[in-house]
Amino acid sequence: MFQPSDFDSAAIRARAAQFRSQVARRLDGSLTEDEFKPLRLMNGLYLQLHAYMLRVAIPYGTISARQMRQLAKIADAWDRGYGHFTTRQNIQFNWPKLVDVPDMIDALADVGMHAIQTSGNAIRNTTTDAFAGAAADEIADPRPYAELIRQWSTDHPEFQFLPRKFKIAINGARADRAAIRAHDVGLQLVERNGEIGFQVFVGGGLGRTPMIGKELRDFLPAADLVPYLESVVAAWNLAGRRDNKYKARIKITVHELGIEAFSDLVEAEFSARRAAFKGADQAILAGLKAQFAPPSLPARESVSFETALNVDALLRDWAARSVSAHRNPDYAVVTVSLKDHGAPPGDATSDQMRLLAELAERYGQSELRISHEQNVILPHVAKADLPALFETLRKGGLATANIGLTSDIIACPGMDYCALATARSIPLAQQIATHFRDLGLEQEIGTLKIKISGCINACGHHHLGHIGILGLDRAGVENYQITLGGDAAETMALGERAGPGFAYTEVIPALERLLRAYLDLRQSQAESFLEALRRLGPEPFKDALYQEAQRHAAQ
Repeated sequence: MFQPSDFDSAAIRARAAQFRSQVARRLDGSLTEDEFKPLRLMNGLYLQLHAYMLRVAIPYGTISARQMRQLAKIADAWDRGYGHFTTRQNIQFNWPKLVDVPDMIDALADVGMHAIQTSGNAIRNTTTDAFAGAAADEIADPRPYAELIRQWSTDHPEFQFLPRKFKIAINGARADRAAIRAHDVGLQLVERNGEIGFQVFVGGGLGRTPMIGKELRDFLPAADLVPYLESVVAAWNLAGRRDNKYKARIKITVHELGIEAFSDLVEAEFSARRAAFKGADQAILAGLKAQFAPPSLPARESVSFETALNVDALLRDWAARSVSAHRNPDYAVVTVSLKDHGAPPGDATSDQMRLLAELAERYGQSELRISHEQNVILPHVAKADLPALFETLRKGGLATANIGLTSDIIACPGMDYCALATARSIPLAQQIATHFRDLGLEQEIGTLKIKISGCINACGHHHLGHIGILGLDRAGVENYQITLGGDAAETMALGERAGPGFAYTEVIPALERLLRAYLDLRQSQAESFLEALRRLGPEPFKDALYQEAQRHAAQ
């Protein structure tokens, strides 16, 4: 597993000491809040609705058991005993006191972690497939490239004051589990004539102006990755707008210039910058690939697991949803749900973090991953160990068999925490989860991606939900728009707004009408909601959503 270099460790320590001094000056009044704001944002510290929030980087979602245990310690010592895993594969602590933040950052540095560039107009945490290095359908492990991007982009002197934030996602598998075309730059690893390279997309993003990324290069040799990325960011840094923050993202620049004109700018930069690297990045990459080499996985007989499946219905249900194919047939990738019915999506208590760390050490090569769907992954579990793993998860309240189902909801913190939010997300997600469980419909409905955002910034990725829910403020009252047909996978699509919004209390009845209509309309139990929607078009589903309003109008 990757270990930070001495240079990284020293840089993290120096940054922590610098921020401690800045916090001290804020506390003694030497710095005003306006003066302190850009300094704290450079270090992942936000001022939210009720308190400060510290966003901790988990680069490309990979975290060790030791680091997870340290996060639990931080949650207990300086927060309220839990943390919130985000769609950026990071973790947020929602209740720190400013005086304690330097101690939190020092504790992170003790295990090679930090909060650098988790906010501000900088290149953010590169996200990737949470199954990376383990998935059966993987072309190549994207994490060495993601780590190379992290090292290149951290404190890059040219890119400290970009027009807006910049997000990169990289996927190494045939199935897109990283939503790459919803990012400023999306990278898909491909193999062509025996050579590894990238299909490059640019100008994706959600928020108030959702766009799907456009292809910038159909094949970029892997050796050109960093100089090419630098050329993309440099071209946008010069051409991007700074007069209006809502039009400053690269997607607007690409849209206004056109992909061909933007490509010309990138290629001009690339021709000038490429030679300057002189292969130094490739020497670093070679070392990283060695650090990310697959762990040694001894052969394990899996007959006991197959036998257990035949006799234990609870294990069978959990495995059907939580266990995915590993490149080694004796092993599996296990997704642990952080979406127990009625729980805030993505939250993990300190006890749960410690349990996950213990299980990673016992069964998973001491390694964990955070997914952009706000769950935790054990990437290398022997199938023979799955019954024991399941039993321990069950006792710890982490064996909910709902991955990919109605209650496996992505949701932003919403108005419970966020100063930008215009509506609640978490309570609605909790009620949806328990409602369809209590109706006994969740398993019957099957695969369904519901995503909820509490404002137009779309941190809950509602545009990409099979069913998306956007909470807005209408004259001081929460109003929820519903979108249909979004898709975050390789068949990416933006959801279409169904019609007028619903009051908070109307959302769940509307969803129940919608999903009961789906059950009546589908061709078979094998046809998912998204497949049925694509086959039939949105009209019958819109009719079901607004059935009650139509009935009242007719009376």
